[in-house]
Amino acid sequence: MIRFENRAVPIVLAVAVVDVIGFGIVMPVLPALIVRLGRVGLGDATRIGGWMLAVFAAAQFVAGPVIGNLGDRFGRRPVILACTAAFALDYLLMAAAPSLAWLFLGRAIAGVTGAIYGPASAVIADVTPPERRAASFGLLGAAFGLGFIAGPALGGLVSGWGPRAPFILASALAGLNTLVALALLPETLDADKRRAFRLRDAHVIGAFRPLFQAGHAAPLLMAWFLWQVGGVVYPATWAFWAAIRFGWNATAIGWSLAWIGFLSLLVQSLLTGRAVARFGERRAALLGLACGSACLVAYAFTTEGWQVYAFFLVGCLGALAWPAMNGLLSRMVDETHQGALQGGIGAMNSVAAVIGPVAAAQALAWGSTRGLDGAAFLLAGGLLAAAALILWLRVPAPPLSPPAQAAD
Repeated sequence: MIRFENRAVPIVLAVAVVDVIGFGIVMPVLPALIVRLGRVGLGDATRIGGWMLAVFAAAQFVAGPVIGNLGDRFGRRPVILACTAAFALDYLLMAAAPSLAWLFLGRAIAGVTGAIYGPASAVIADVTPPERRAASFGLLGAAFGLGFIAGPALGGLVSGWGPRAPFILASALAGLNTLVALALLPETLDADKRRAFRLRDAHVIGAFRPLFQAGHAAPLLMAWFLWQVGGVVYPATWAFWAAIRFGWNATAIGWSLAWIGFLSLLVQSLLTGRAVARFGERRAALLGLACGSACLVAYAFTTEGWQVYAFFLVGCLGALAWPAMNGLLSRMVDETHQGALQGGIGAMNSVAAVIGPVAAAQALAWGSTRGLDGAAFLLAGGLLAAAALILWLRVPAPPLSPPAQAAD
């Protein structure tokens, strides 16, 4: 039975689930909408989709540390409420988008409001002892997995009403999410633990400044970055690759993404705590990176659609990497900088999400004209293998303790 450290944890997990459902709903229909609005073929739509994700990530790179530091100053609750409300409005904007330019604008706004994951992670860090944070971060990851089960499946089902219908449903869910959080989500950062907002800290270098005092940060952050760049291959190319390789429609793509989300949910909700307790955070992360890399390489050589489902039985263990590495990082800073840390992590993820979609989409587009449409997965698998190698060689096994007090 799952035991929550604080009543804020199940509430923020529910908020995260609904938020990711909204994001996942639109994934199966995005290729068709880009083709329609841009009047282009599927190959060109692949490149456009990659640039669209890059715009989302660039906006999140700027916003992540700002929102994280605002959470350290004003508390987690008002920041999360503002983000969910803005999401609801943004999905309405994209539902009415008359051109690709409007879609790009919508994705930029979503990048700013999508920095909710930093405050949500900070809620977990606020109320969970350091030794149990990896397992709690695993629950947050499971919430994302659950969202990706329901989201793409719902998107595939309502796509029959047109490619704009999923955006309207996503807006309604985001609005409901805001109301639920307004009524139920408590504040988790005590007033005496808040600190002044300073613009010089509200960027990725400022967010990581306290982290480097603990040592071993650089190789761990490099491993995290490479893993993120490789992992973006799923949202960046999956729908396009599945259409090219197997000729799948939006419904089939939605069910395949739901399978990925379902297995990731099982791993992060049922296995993360046990794996970290048994192996420690470092070895659990290594296991996740190795399995994730092997699965991605295998995808490059699939010949039948059923193999996608079979290979992810191993690839789902890659879901161990995020909570295990996040647990290691959260130990490196004190409680007054958890929001800034998670915002900085979000910003670093955004840099990866700028580079990753462009690289993956270009690799897919290049390979699809040369009989190697699995090139994007080979690239991603190599990046995860490099991350595992850095973690193995450069990050020590003993748990890293947070400093008694982080310097400003």
